[in-house]
Amino acid sequence: MEQRSVNASGDVRLHVGVSGSGPDVLVLSGVPGCVHYLAQDGLVPDDMRAWCPEPRGVGRSDGGAHTMAQAVEDLERIRCSASIDCWTVLGHSWGSDLAVRYALDHPEAVTSVVGVAGHGLHKDRSWSQRYTSRTEPDPEIPREPVVWQSLQESILEWIHEPRLFRQLADSPVPMKFLAAGDDIRPAWPLRQLAELVPRGSFEVVEHVPHNFWHSHPDTWKRVVTAACLPE
Repeated sequence: MEQRSVNASGDVRLHVGVSGSGPDVLVLSGVPGCVHYLAQDGLVPDDMRAWCPEPRGVGRSDGGAHTMAQAVEDLERIRCSASIDCWTVLGHSWGSDLAVRYALDHPEAVTSVVGVAGHGLHKDRSWSQRYTSRTEPDPEIPREPVVWQSLQESILEWIHEPRLFRQLADSPVPMKFLAAGDDIRPAWPLRQLAELVPRGSFEVVEHVPHNFWHSHPDTWKRVVTAACLPE
């Protein structure tokens, strides 16, 4: 994977991994403030040029605590610096939620959204006891706590914005949401998003857990490659 550096606002340098060739796809990994665990040649879609940015304040990128709005601005800075007209945005978990925010803020820049195992725009923790008592281990992924906290606070502010669902209902961007069949998180928020967005769709990837990029990498590669194909 080729390594690049991009200038962002505030004299911040963002680190970006680039892999492959073909139509452009922005790849966003999960967990706010987490290093980019999908920045691997074996995990990005085939026959596309994948852009895998490390978030501001994380890993090899400069900066620190920031909001979702700043995260979106950073993604736009990367797109413009690379002279990309528009790209598909593929996100896993938190990355799926950020992809939706990006598409709402910059619909002209997004060909389509592919959201895999996203959290959805809600704060329902009726399933939290099951989540905290789970026994399957998560992959160990480094994260920056201050960045995690700032983005957690920011997404809560965003999902409470009065016009959010109006924006979703008016969005022209195609959005495909994929749920992991064995995910401990519920699929209903993704189904709701798919029903709300005019060009939305929903599918279930059977017999895989939330982090199937880690447990079933071949399935991940096949699924995201197919999902990112132009309509």
